[in-house]
Amino acid sequence: MTSFDYDLFVIGGGSGGVRSGRLAAGMGKKVAIAEEYRYGGTCVIRGCVPKKLYVYASQFAEHFEDAAGFGWTVGTHSFDWSKLVAAKEREITRLEGLYRKGLENAGAEILQTRAELVGPNSIKLLGSGKTVTAERILIATGGHPTPHAALPGHELCISSNEAFDLPVLPKSILIAGGGYIAVEFANIFHGLGVETTLIYRGKEILSRFDADMRRGLHAAMEQKGIRILCGDLIQSVTAAEDGTRVVETLHHDHITVDQVMLALGRVPNTTGLGLEMAGVNTNERGAIVVDAFSRTSAPGIYALGDVTDRIQLTPVAIHEAMCFIETEYKQNPLSPDHDLIATAVFSQPEIGTVGMSEEQASHAFAEIEVYRAEFRPIKATLSGRSEKTIMKLIVNAADRKVVGAHILGHEAGEMAQLIGITLKAGCTKDDFDRTMAVHPTAAEELVTMYSPSYRVKDGVRQ
Repeated sequence: MTSFDYDLFVIGGGSGGVRSGRLAAGMGKKVAIAEEYRYGGTCVIRGCVPKKLYVYASQFAEHFEDAAGFGWTVGTHSFDWSKLVAAKEREITRLEGLYRKGLENAGAEILQTRAELVGPNSIKLLGSGKTVTAERILIATGGHPTPHAALPGHELCISSNEAFDLPVLPKSILIAGGGYIAVEFANIFHGLGVETTLIYRGKEILSRFDADMRRGLHAAMEQKGIRILCGDLIQSVTAAEDGTRVVETLHHDHITVDQVMLALGRVPNTTGLGLEMAGVNTNERGAIVVDAFSRTSAPGIYALGDVTDRIQLTPVAIHEAMCFIETEYKQNPLSPDHDLIATAVFSQPEIGTVGMSEEQASHAFAEIEVYRAEFRPIKATLSGRSEKTIMKLIVNAADRKVVGAHILGHEAGEMAQLIGITLKAGCTKDDFDRTMAVHPTAAEELVTMYSPSYRVKDGVRQ
């Protein structure tokens, strides 16, 4: 009988890796987990958590302005970037400690080192040079921002990693990209008083979202004062003598800013992992290829989370980890369910969405009904803001099933989480219609849109 040093060795201390290691160790398995940077991964250290904290920080300027409409007099106020950075650091350090404590309490061995594969069941720990073996190896190394190395002057730019810890808040910034990260940081920096420009090669931001959400957010951002340049891209970045960045664009000549941030997607962390030594296949983007149960091409080696490039969301990695444990250690084969995943863009206003966009549904079904509401939220009536909330339900006309729900407005992410349950359960528009509204709320619109705004038949709006 072959004997191994560990039952499970996890490479990567992010959400997926930590969940897998903690659950396996809690079952009595001998587990080790190796992380070369900080435990918590992208989400806790340089992603979701600090981003949401910065979103909150960036909203206070508007809150102070809105207060006047409700009878409040707000005195002189100012913002200290260094205090926000320090407060963020304290919080993510606290969370990292909780991740470590959870692993320790479960009995997992925590290793602060880079780990690389040197064979089918063998891992080298670079910190000590020691080689260990494991019956099962789980790769959960996540991803990193695309450096866009082909861009002249890319080394003068920052990514989302560096944006959280800039020594000084810039007076102006140009952000390249049109996805979640670019849009969210454009709103963050603008809210903190930075002159912000967003440049994106596509015709409209957030290419995978419903068109009404995309256009609605674009208009709201420009109304706030964010400059958005669609159909354009950066040609080069150079440093001026005063330290500013001079950006040559394809259609808008030169733009001079204090900082340039590249938010042009993320790529899996697979370089230098020794995958070829263990017979682990990757695709053209460098992502580890896995089957429905997160198994790689090498027996005994598994991968989950962003390193597989399936769906780059923290809850997805956690779900995949739980499925891995069920399949491998509980004799309950369970494949991750990647259908109907609710998601949010923490822009200002937020977007919350689940299911098909109108365009996707119009291609998938012979006829759809579209229920759409656009209104001024009640808070804006006294604050004096002209912002609009947009809500939209997409219904398959054949069986009345709701196949898509899209929200632009305050707390849209919270609503998307809850409405995701209804779509997952297969609820119909009749189920929505039978549901009593909670008044006065924005969410009540989701159950009071009784007549379709329009229909789309064979791809043509009626």
